[in-house]
Amino acid sequence: MIKPDSELITECLQGRTDAFGQLVTRYQERLFGTLVTMLGSVEDARDVAQEAFVQAYQKLDSFRGQSAFYSWLFRIALNSSVDHHRRQRRPTVSIDAAREQTGAEPTDLHTDTSPSFNIERNERQKLVQLALSKLSPEYRQVLILKEMEDLKYEEIATLVKIPVGTVRSRIHRGRAELKEILEKLLGDQLI
Repeated sequence: MIKPDSELITECLQGRTDAFGQLVTRYQERLFGTLVTMLGSVEDARDVAQEAFVQAYQKLDSFRGQSAFYSWLFRIALNSSVDHHRRQRRPTVSIDAAREQTGAEPTDLHTDTSPSFNIERNERQKLVQLALSKLSPEYRQVLILKEMEDLKYEEIATLVKIPVGTVRSRIHRGRAELKEILEKLLGDQLI
């Protein structure tokens, strides 16, 4: 039986540190994947994820349960990524380069009759990743949270600490800018 987050948190606060290990196992891949996309670097994503889990453990008694544990953890990771970026002050690596470093490319388990299907899909994924890397961080951040994490506008507003209207505006502008970048990259091809 899978224990809910709230039960694991209570157990951890009572001294059962292995309960926190279960939370880490539950959320580490999701958090890491999102951080790689946001930061554009596998190494930075590992550092920030580790830092976020350590901070979450240290501050677990401050978790009030007003949001989901993952939302709270992600907010810590978001703050850690900003701090990490300030400390590093090095150029970001493209999302495409990060995917090549990890070798982790999403795979489609459905078969297709066209032999060029996977090649075309991979090329389009690379173009979208490149276009995402060209977006300003404020647009990229909310688009990733909306499209990849499938969060609601209200959840994004809480995580990023901006009004819901600003989230909607940034997503709208980010999508428009992403479309414009993709059109330039694709030239005459259809998106």
